[in-house]
Amino acid sequence: MVVDLIGGCRAFVSVSEAGSFTAGAAVARIPQPVASRRIAALERHLGERLFDRSTRRATLTPFGRDMLPSAKRLVRLAEAMEHDARRARLRPMRVAVPDTCGVRDLAELAAEARALEVHLEFRAAAPGERAELVRTQEVRAALVAVPAEEGAWTVPLGLAGVAPPPSRVVHLETLRVGRSGGARRCVWLQPEDDVPHVRDRVLRIRDAVGLQPAQVAVAGSLTSAAADVFGSADLLLCSAAQAADLGLQWRPIGEIDLARGFDVTAALGEDADRLRTVLWAPVGRCLGATGA
Repeated sequence: MVVDLIGGCRAFVSVSEAGSFTAGAAVARIPQPVASRRIAALERHLGERLFDRSTRRATLTPFGRDMLPSAKRLVRLAEAMEHDARRARLRPMRVAVPDTCGVRDLAELAAEARALEVHLEFRAAAPGERAELVRTQEVRAALVAVPAEEGAWTVPLGLAGVAPPPSRVVHLETLRVGRSGGARRCVWLQPEDDVPHVRDRVLRIRDAVGLQPAQVAVAGSLTSAAADVFGSADLLLCSAAQAADLGLQWRPIGEIDLARGFDVTAALGEDADRLRTVLWAPVGRCLGATGA
């Protein structure tokens, strides 16, 4: 028979200190019959009586007096372990995220996670750095860039500018020098999209429609890319959510369906599963994913 050694010792210590089974059970916050059963089970396990039941008070037997110090040590150790477990559950899980995630969206994600007793902290990093931060154990998990068809989250991309486009889509071929009738217009990629499965597809379309090489460029930051767009007729490759935050007019690209893909990499599988399942929607909102 399996004995609840810790529960039995807690009841034993509480009854011995209170001097009665009724008062000791109240101290241990268990019903008196439960305390009696636990102590009886502990006595059978140890092979001797702990209390002399011939008196009205809960009087320790000589064997009980000998065992009491060990029981107290075990109870203290169990309480210390439970305290450490509570602290460990409250220790934040650091997650590397794209710097495209807004402060409010991350705060809402953290709030929803806390309701599930998951405490998150965030570290913004470039696509090529996030998985490395997991490998070096600087974070426990990372939202990594993957091809859209492989992602747990998908973020459609389009082109955004200051002026409303004349149609429901923006065709890159309309940016060819000589056809636009004005200054050369550029498409700016932000660092988050400087990954092969996004950048290389845009470059192939650039070459296919006859744009000059300099008409598609990777900016040093989202801020610098947006500044170029605000001050010209240039366009920013971005999600609809980013365009709305920046006050830009967004349209899909006519020649190609383009999207960011994101998945989770983590040191522990349970951390990855938590982000992919119960926190899927708030993570998706941070990324600007469809369906989130």
